[in-house]
Amino acid sequence: MQPILDRPIRLGVLISGGGTTLVNLLQEIGSRRLTAEIPIVIADRPCAGIDRARDAGLECDLLPRRSYSGVDTFSAAVFDRLRTATVDLVVLAGFLARLEIPADFVHRVMNIHPALIPAFCGHGMHGRHVHAAVLERGCTVSGCTVHFCDNEYDHGPIVLQQCVPVEADDTPETLATRVFTAECSAYPEAIRRYAAGRLSIDGNRVRTMVDG
Repeated sequence: MQPILDRPIRLGVLISGGGTTLVNLLQEIGSRRLTAEIPIVIADRPCAGIDRARDAGLECDLLPRRSYSGVDTFSAAVFDRLRTATVDLVVLAGFLARLEIPADFVHRVMNIHPALIPAFCGHGMHGRHVHAAVLERGCTVSGCTVHFCDNEYDHGPIVLQQCVPVEADDTPETLATRVFTAECSAYPEAIRRYAAGRLSIDGNRVRTMVDG
Protein backbone atom coordinates (compact mmCIF):
# COMPACT_ATOMS: atom_id res chain seq x y z
CA MET A 1 0.00 0.00 0.00
CA GLN A 2 1.27 3.44 -0.89
CA PRO A 3 1.60 5.97 1.97
CA ILE A 4 -1.24 8.45 2.49
CA LEU A 5 -0.06 12.02 2.03
CA ASP A 6 -1.51 14.79 4.20
CA ARG A 7 -0.04 17.49 1.94
CA PRO A 8 0.13 18.17 -1.80
CA ILE A 9 1.95 15.39 -3.60
CA ARG A 10 5.25 16.53 -5.12
CA LEU A 11 5.54 15.53 -8.76
CA GLY A 12 8.64 15.36 -10.89
CA VAL A 13 7.47 15.64 -14.51
CA LEU A 14 9.64 14.31 -17.35
CA ILE A 15 9.04 15.55 -20.89
CA SER A 16 10.40 15.17 -24.42
CA GLY A 17 7.90 17.09 -26.55
CA GLY A 18 5.20 19.71 -26.49
CA GLY A 19 4.33 19.45 -22.82
CA THR A 20 0.58 18.97 -23.32
CA THR A 21 0.34 16.43 -20.49
CA LEU A 22 2.20 18.85 -18.23
CA VAL A 23 -0.25 21.61 -19.16
CA ASN A 24 -3.17 19.31 -18.32
CA LEU A 25 -1.69 18.55 -14.90
CA LEU A 26 -1.22 22.26 -14.25
CA GLN A 27 -4.85 22.87 -15.19
CA GLU A 28 -5.97 20.12 -12.81
CA ILE A 29 -3.88 21.64 -10.04
CA GLY A 30 -5.14 25.15 -10.80
CA SER A 31 -8.75 24.00 -10.67
CA ARG A 32 -8.07 22.19 -7.37
CA ARG A 33 -9.10 18.85 -8.80
CA LEU A 34 -5.55 17.63 -8.13
CA THR A 35 -3.78 18.50 -4.90
CA ALA A 36 -0.22 18.58 -6.12
CA GLU A 37 2.81 20.72 -6.79
CA ILE A 38 5.53 20.37 -9.41
CA PRO A 39 8.95 21.33 -8.01
CA ILE A 40 10.87 20.11 -11.06
CA VAL A 41 10.40 19.38 -14.75
CA ILE A 42 13.15 17.54 -16.64
CA ALA A 43 13.51 17.39 -20.42
CA ASP A 44 15.86 15.02 -22.22
CA ARG A 45 16.04 17.17 -25.37
CA PRO A 46 15.20 20.72 -26.49
CA CYS A 47 11.42 20.87 -26.91
CA ALA A 48 8.41 23.19 -26.72
CA GLY A 49 7.52 21.76 -23.33
CA ILE A 50 10.50 23.52 -21.77
CA ASP A 51 9.08 26.92 -22.68
CA ARG A 52 5.64 25.89 -21.42
CA ALA A 53 7.11 24.79 -18.11
CA ARG A 54 9.13 27.95 -17.62
CA ASP A 55 6.23 30.15 -18.73
CA ALA A 56 4.24 28.52 -15.92
CA GLY A 57 6.95 29.48 -13.44
CA LEU A 58 8.28 25.95 -13.03
CA GLU A 59 11.92 25.00 -12.69
CA CYS A 60 12.87 23.04 -15.79
CA ASP A 61 16.20 21.30 -16.30
CA LEU A 62 17.48 20.17 -19.68
CA LEU A 63 19.53 16.99 -19.35
CA PRO A 64 20.33 15.99 -22.94
CA ARG A 65 20.43 12.22 -23.27
CA ARG A 66 23.24 12.46 -25.80
CA SER A 67 25.45 14.15 -23.24
CA TYR A 68 25.69 10.91 -21.26
CA SER A 69 27.66 7.79 -22.08
CA GLY A 70 24.79 5.40 -21.50
CA VAL A 71 21.39 4.70 -19.98
CA ASP A 72 22.98 4.13 -16.58
CA THR A 73 24.75 7.48 -16.34
CA PHE A 74 21.79 9.35 -17.79
CA SER A 75 19.37 7.68 -15.38
CA ALA A 76 21.64 8.41 -12.44
CA ALA A 77 21.67 12.11 -13.33
CA VAL A 78 17.89 12.25 -13.73
CA PHE A 79 17.14 10.52 -10.44
CA ASP A 80 19.77 12.53 -8.57
CA ARG A 81 17.94 15.66 -9.68
CA LEU A 82 14.59 14.19 -8.65
CA ARG A 83 15.96 13.32 -5.21
CA THR A 84 17.28 16.86 -4.79
CA ALA A 85 13.77 18.14 -5.57
CA THR A 86 12.33 15.68 -3.00
CA VAL A 87 9.60 14.42 -5.29
CA ASP A 88 7.09 11.83 -4.16
CA LEU A 89 6.15 10.54 -7.59
CA VAL A 90 7.78 10.76 -11.02
CA VAL A 91 5.35 11.35 -13.89
CA LEU A 92 6.47 10.53 -17.41
CA ALA A 93 4.65 12.97 -19.69
CA GLY A 94 5.60 12.04 -23.23
CA PHE A 95 9.13 11.18 -22.10
CA LEU A 96 10.87 9.13 -24.78
CA ALA A 97 14.25 8.32 -23.26
CA ARG A 98 14.81 4.99 -21.59
CA LEU A 99 15.42 5.04 -17.84
CA GLU A 100 16.84 2.56 -15.36
CA ILE A 101 14.77 2.91 -12.20
CA PRO A 102 16.76 2.71 -8.95
CA ALA A 103 15.54 0.77 -5.94
CA ASP A 104 14.30 3.84 -4.06
CA PHE A 105 12.02 4.79 -6.97
CA VAL A 106 10.42 1.40 -7.60
CA HIS A 107 6.64 1.94 -7.84
CA ARG A 108 7.26 5.70 -7.71
CA VAL A 109 7.42 6.25 -11.48
CA MET A 110 4.22 6.40 -13.56
CA ASN A 111 3.72 6.55 -17.30
CA ILE A 112 0.71 6.98 -19.55
CA HIS A 113 0.59 5.14 -22.87
CA PRO A 114 -1.88 6.06 -25.65
CA ALA A 115 -3.20 2.52 -26.14
CA LEU A 116 -4.57 -0.37 -24.12
CA ILE A 117 -1.46 -2.22 -22.95
CA PRO A 118 -0.36 -4.91 -23.78
CA ALA A 119 -1.57 -3.99 -27.29
CA PHE A 120 0.37 -1.50 -29.42
CA CYS A 121 3.19 -0.87 -26.98
CA GLY A 122 6.91 -1.39 -26.67
CA HIS A 123 9.99 0.17 -28.22
CA GLY A 124 9.14 2.62 -31.00
CA MET A 125 5.42 2.64 -30.25
CA HIS A 126 4.73 6.23 -29.33
CA GLY A 127 2.69 9.14 -30.62
CA ARG A 128 1.28 8.83 -34.13
CA HIS A 129 2.84 5.38 -34.61
CA VAL A 130 0.49 3.93 -31.99
CA HIS A 131 -2.69 5.36 -33.47
CA ALA A 132 -1.71 4.41 -37.02
CA ALA A 133 -1.11 0.84 -35.88
CA VAL A 134 -4.50 0.72 -34.14
CA LEU A 135 -6.25 1.84 -37.31
CA GLU A 136 -4.26 -0.50 -39.53
CA ARG A 137 -5.27 -3.44 -37.35
CA GLY A 138 -8.94 -2.49 -37.63
CA CYS A 139 -9.57 -2.12 -33.90
CA THR A 140 -12.98 -0.89 -32.79
CA VAL A 141 -11.71 0.46 -29.46
CA SER A 142 -8.52 2.06 -28.23
CA GLY A 143 -7.70 4.08 -25.16
CA CYS A 144 -4.96 4.84 -22.68
CA THR A 145 -3.13 3.02 -19.91
CA VAL A 146 -1.55 4.43 -16.76
CA HIS A 147 1.04 2.09 -15.32
CA PHE A 148 3.95 1.97 -12.93
CA CYS A 149 7.24 1.79 -14.80
CA ASP A 150 9.85 -0.89 -14.57
CA ASN A 151 12.94 -1.30 -16.72
CA GLU A 152 11.06 -2.45 -19.83
CA TYR A 153 9.21 -0.25 -22.32
CA ASP A 154 5.50 0.16 -21.52
CA HIS A 155 5.63 -2.52 -18.86
CA GLY A 156 4.97 -2.70 -15.14
CA PRO A 157 1.76 -2.93 -13.10
CA ILE A 158 -1.29 -1.27 -14.66
CA VAL A 159 -3.00 1.35 -12.47
CA LEU A 160 -6.00 2.06 -14.71
CA GLN A 161 -7.16 2.01 -18.30
CA GLN A 162 -9.76 4.06 -20.13
CA CYS A 163 -11.37 3.08 -23.44
CA VAL A 164 -12.45 5.24 -26.36
CA PRO A 165 -14.25 4.18 -29.55
CA VAL A 166 -12.49 4.01 -32.89
CA GLU A 167 -14.68 5.63 -35.53
CA ALA A 168 -14.92 4.41 -39.13
CA ASP A 169 -13.53 7.66 -40.54
CA ASP A 170 -10.75 8.12 -37.98
CA THR A 171 -7.27 9.22 -38.93
CA PRO A 172 -4.31 8.84 -36.57
CA GLU A 173 -4.77 12.52 -35.69
CA THR A 174 -8.49 12.32 -34.87
CA LEU A 175 -7.98 9.15 -32.84
CA ALA A 176 -5.07 10.78 -31.01
CA THR A 177 -7.31 13.68 -30.02
CA ARG A 178 -9.94 11.33 -28.58
CA VAL A 179 -7.33 9.29 -26.71
CA PHE A 180 -5.69 12.41 -25.30
CA THR A 181 -9.06 13.54 -23.91
CA ALA A 182 -9.16 10.22 -22.03
CA GLU A 183 -5.59 10.73 -20.85
CA CYS A 184 -6.51 14.12 -19.40
CA SER A 185 -8.84 12.45 -16.91
CA ALA A 186 -7.04 9.13 -16.42
CA TYR A 187 -3.60 10.45 -15.43
CA PRO A 188 -4.79 12.88 -12.72
CA GLU A 189 -7.07 10.16 -11.34
CA ALA A 190 -4.17 7.73 -11.07
CA ILE A 191 -2.11 10.37 -9.27
CA ARG A 192 -4.99 11.08 -6.88
CA ARG A 193 -5.28 7.39 -6.04
CA TYR A 194 -1.55 7.19 -5.37
CA ALA A 195 -1.54 10.30 -3.17
CA ALA A 196 -4.53 8.99 -1.21
CA GLY A 197 -2.75 5.72 -0.45
CA ARG A 198 -5.43 3.75 -2.28
CA LEU A 199 -3.10 1.60 -4.41
CA SER A 200 -1.65 -1.73 -3.39
CA ILE A 201 0.60 -3.76 -5.68
CA ASP A 202 0.50 -7.55 -5.77
CA GLY A 203 2.97 -8.83 -8.35
CA ASN A 204 1.87 -7.32 -11.64
CA ARG A 205 -1.60 -6.36 -10.39
CA VAL A 206 -2.57 -3.02 -8.85
CA ARG A 207 -5.57 -3.08 -6.57
CA THR A 208 -7.45 0.12 -5.76
CA MET A 209 -8.99 0.41 -2.31
CA VAL A 210 -12.58 1.68 -2.53
CA ASP A 211 -13.41 4.75 -0.46
CA GLY A 212 -15.56 4.11 2.59
